[in-house]
Amino acid sequence: MSKIQMKTPLVEMDGDEMTRILWQQIKDELLLPYIDLKTEYYDLGLPNREATRDQVTVDSANATKKYGVAVKCATITPNAQRMEEYHLSRMWKSPNGTIRAILDGTVFRTPIIVKGIEPLVRNWERPITIARHAFGDIYSATEFRVTCPGKAELVFTAEDGTETRQTIREFTEPGVLQGQFNLDRSIASFAHACFRFAVGSKQHLLFCAKDTISKQYDQQFKNIFDELFESTYRTEFEKLGISYRYMLIDSAVARVIQSKGGFIWACKNYDGDVMSDMLSAAVGSLAMMTSVLVSPDGNYEFEAAHGTVTDLYYAYQRGEQVSANPMATLFAWAGALAKRGELDDLPELTAFAEKLKKAAIDTIESGVMTGDLVSLWSGEIPARKVTGLEFLQAVRTRL
Repeated sequence: MSKIQMKTPLVEMDGDEMTRILWQQIKDELLLPYIDLKTEYYDLGLPNREATRDQVTVDSANATKKYGVAVKCATITPNAQRMEEYHLSRMWKSPNGTIRAILDGTVFRTPIIVKGIEPLVRNWERPITIARHAFGDIYSATEFRVTCPGKAELVFTAEDGTETRQTIREFTEPGVLQGQFNLDRSIASFAHACFRFAVGSKQHLLFCAKDTISKQYDQQFKNIFDELFESTYRTEFEKLGISYRYMLIDSAVARVIQSKGGFIWACKNYDGDVMSDMLSAAVGSLAMMTSVLVSPDGNYEFEAAHGTVTDLYYAYQRGEQVSANPMATLFAWAGALAKRGELDDLPELTAFAEKLKKAAIDTIESGVMTGDLVSLWSGEIPARKVTGLEFLQAVRTRL
């Protein structure tokens, strides 16, 4: 058959380890046979990030601004052990954090719901979408190792030279320091994105922070959300019968666990990172979660919400048959293709992406799945464990 044609390239951000293997297998099995795939390729694998001094990450984010839609593989954020393993010159920051800072977007993560895999939180009847602020906080923080006694200060120097100083800590022993920041503009973009997503999906919105402890930083998030809701969104929310609520995040965690789901949970950057992993694990697997970064000017970056599956990659390198779940990466590709088709008025491309997602879900519901899902399976058909590649081949048969 003739391949589906594309007008505008996707920005393709390759990654690391087992997800890099799955990335190529998805292209070979499910995309290249059917689509005249056009991408602008960036290798965000750690060796190339080292070789380019991480300029490739910045370039990929700027390309996303140019083309409007990107798809990203999971990547390594190095620690001390990774520095030694990959012979790095420095501990490069999270590529996701760098891209999010440049695009100034909000990450929306929603579980992939499959019949036969029940959520561990049994009362969750509908999916919960995590809306994660995608700028600043610890992902753009400056850190310092204190090795001797001394005084740590927070210093702000205004343009006119005026200094404001606050003592952080009088150190009498070794420790660590971290300075983080955010911007009113970015917080407002985050709030607008959450309110608009709630209106578009007709879902209640819950925003959580810790203003009782962080009386300036978190309080500013709360103030901006409150001001925008009252000035811009309250009337529309009331017409739709949906609500906006602020809660302290520790209280919200208990409330979320007790809920039936079906709402948007907006969190600051780190909170959203942690809570989306909790949410995905509670509904089955870290690989069963969609993730899309949406910028204020309408750019989209689709990605897998999980890591690079290091343990299975080491087993793969030893020549073992591994059962790595490709669902989140497959859904990232499908989401990017659907959005590209929507923006370029290519209904056949969007339709293909939707059929690809349905074929993947139907494959699991038929009892064919990777090892992470077998122990969670409660369907009537016996589960059959397959490798990641065998799963993709089964999806291709259904497609």
